[in-house]
Amino acid sequence: MTAGSQQVPVPVSIDVRRAADRFNTRIDWLDSRHSFSFGRHYDPANTHFGLLLVSNDDVVAPGSGFSTHPHRDMEIVTWVLEGQLAHQDSHGHSGLITPGLAQRMSAGSGTLHSEINAAGDSPVRFVQMWVMPDTESVTPSYDQLDITAELSQGGLVPVASGRGHDAAISIRQEGAVLWAARLQPGELVQLPDAPYMHVFVAKGPVALEGAGDLAQGDAVRLTGAGGPTVVAHAASEILVWEMDSAA
Repeated sequence: MTAGSQQVPVPVSIDVRRAADRFNTRIDWLDSRHSFSFGRHYDPANTHFGLLLVSNDDVVAPGSGFSTHPHRDMEIVTWVLEGQLAHQDSHGHSGLITPGLAQRMSAGSGTLHSEINAAGDSPVRFVQMWVMPDTESVTPSYDQLDITAELSQGGLVPVASGRGHDAAISIRQEGAVLWAARLQPGELVQLPDAPYMHVFVAKGPVALEGAGDLAQGDAVRLTGAGGPTVVAHAASEILVWEMDSAA
């Protein structure tokens, strides 16, 4: 949503998507579950939610990964849950992403990059999320930031934001903020009140007000649902996209 514009009310909806029902790409080195249409998996009724176009839960075998490939005009946020992921791109950026370290690549006018499991003996699991930018054809850029200390304090922590949040990496989309929380058993957090909200249970189980019990890999799409609460049944981790509008 651009400055000075007004939010248009959206109907209240809570749509639970179970992990087992997500599209699945499984090959010798990759086990990937897709929240939306991706690659050979296409459903015209499931191409995005809010401003979020991709949310892939990827497990990559040691010594393998995504070889050099192109992107353009996309804000790409990667969040590692287990292991190490090595990034390298055609604009000279490189980084080793580990749990608690937020990474963003603005593809802008066009870039090439690769993502490889940097560990020699264990898989890497990460969630990669793509959001539409509000400005096209910008110079590609890269950023990463360790927010482990902020996460350890509890509650929701901004991971990627178009609104200048402290402790968050910046994305070129004023209408979106990605939050993360590492929850201890019994811990409760209140989610933002946003027109569109996407909740992904990276590690579970948890209970979401209005949606019930959720397990690891489950996701919920909420519109106009106010600021519901999440309570952890065990040590858990959630990723929450707060969005002002739909693509």
